[in-house]
Amino acid sequence: MPVTDVKHDLDELTLTITAEFAAPVERVWQVYADPRQMEKIWGPPDYPATIVDHDLTPGGRVTYFMTGPDGSKHAGYWLVGEVDEPRSFTFRDGFADLDFNPVPDMPLSDNAYTFAAHDGGTRAVYVSRYESAEALQQVLDMGVVEGASGAISQIDVLLAA
Repeated sequence: MPVTDVKHDLDELTLTITAEFAAPVERVWQVYADPRQMEKIWGPPDYPATIVDHDLTPGGRVTYFMTGPDGSKHAGYWLVGEVDEPRSFTFRDGFADLDFNPVPDMPLSDNAYTFAAHDGGTRAVYVSRYESAEALQQVLDMGVVEGASGAISQIDVLLAA
């Protein structure tokens, strides 16, 4: 399993996941830069993603939905901030309705994904910052650690293909 560390800090309002991959930084970057590859890893294994819009450039937007085992659809969006290909990107992640309108009573997170060469492969650090301890606790209660860890673990399979 590529996830090597998971920490959440209610005082700092952050969830940080660290993972290591046996692939160069440029290859790991492509997983997020290519919407068809991203579909294979965004969301837990039993909630496959469909990427609808994908603009991983500053000011860009990514929209997606995940389909549950029962056929239910759960949508979300990214508002892309900074992009430093292939080392990092930032985005605001939010829950959306199926028309990709933000759901106002659900938590938003500001995310920074960084990729660095490490031991012949890549160390990825995924940091999500929430607006309040209650918002972070809400996503923790929804299973974000398990879901994100499962999603990140799918990257190894994709990289090996």
